[in-house]
Amino acid sequence: MISEKHISVIGGAGHVGLPLGLAFAQKNFKVHLIDKNTKFLNQIKSGKMPFLEVKADSILKKILKKNNFYFETNLKKISQSKYVIICIGTPVNRRLKPNLLSFFSLIRNLKKYVKKNQIIIIRSSLYPGTINKIKKIIYPKNSNFVYCPERIVQSKSLIELPKLPQIIAAEKDINFYETKKIFKKITNKIIKTNILEAEIIKLYSNANRYINFAIANQLYSLCDKHNLDFYKVRNIMQDGYKRNLNLAKAGFTSGPCLLKDTMQLYSFCNKQFELGLAAMKVNEKIPQLIIEKIKNYKNYKKKTIGILGLTFKGETDDIRDSLSIKLLNELKKLKLNTLQSDEYYQNEKNVTKNKLVIKSDIIVIGAPHKAYTNIKFPKNKFIIDIWKTI
Repeated sequence: MISEKHISVIGGAGHVGLPLGLAFAQKNFKVHLIDKNTKFLNQIKSGKMPFLEVKADSILKKILKKNNFYFETNLKKISQSKYVIICIGTPVNRRLKPNLLSFFSLIRNLKKYVKKNQIIIIRSSLYPGTINKIKKIIYPKNSNFVYCPERIVQSKSLIELPKLPQIIAAEKDINFYETKKIFKKITNKIIKTNILEAEIIKLYSNANRYINFAIANQLYSLCDKHNLDFYKVRNIMQDGYKRNLNLAKAGFTSGPCLLKDTMQLYSFCNKQFELGLAAMKVNEKIPQLIIEKIKNYKNYKKKTIGILGLTFKGETDDIRDSLSIKLLNELKKLKLNTLQSDEYYQNEKNVTKNKLVIKSDIIVIGAPHKAYTNIKFPKNKFIIDIWKTI
């Protein structure tokens, strides 16, 4: 029997699905976490978060005591839920084109179990027009589709969910109001749009950030080429001049969303999204810029190069699409001696930050973790810190 107090989250053990499930379970919904990742599901069952999420550990323990979580690997288990929320990844392929094979495979499997009176809420990043394709697959078994894009900074979902407006896009008013009813439990403001608007808003929000970071990285490259200090130039540009305050800091711009969604938008625009393509070229070249700086160091082939921070940004344990990892792999291809360390990402090849500092001749700050700000680096070390962490 379907219940309005039951919510199924497909991809419920992931970075998007699990925090959302926690938020709903806090409001006494019975949440079915459906995921193929049994390792993550077992960790969650035991009261341990499988990845870093601020405030999540204590919340998870309370939810488990209330028995508000159910752990599933099979789509059949959506049968009790009025609301079925899809939170699986939508990657791009090696050519940076949208790869939705896994997504549509899920939709075809979902068709076997979905019922007419269930509401299917898509939260994944989608290539515009995807919702219409989904409807054609599942109709007439179900036509209750709603798009509720996620726009949250990684690892801060439980902080931002109550504060950020939630976009809800539905063709039927009844589906909008039904979805609004549950999201009002976890967020303060709802914005109604049509589906194409929501699809473009989601992708362009990430493209906007990606382009802004590329502007900073382009200036960093320009300054580096002419032996100028990027941060000195940036500070002077912003000093008393408000129109330049939006200029970001330089850094490795990567992660599971910004590049991917920019390239999805590039494909949607039939390759006429010139700003997105230019941003990709600028941001993806930063590891090569670092390698050129290393090559300018005397006898670099005989030196040990330490990468301090492997995640795609500071204060996270996520290495997906990390440019620090790409840099490390390129250095290994050059058969250079490397060491690696990270405060959050665990790997058997990691060494402690103190050992890395002692053993390395050249040290690259790969991710700006706060733990690195107080390190006293010996004067004989060559430090490359694009982030201005130290």
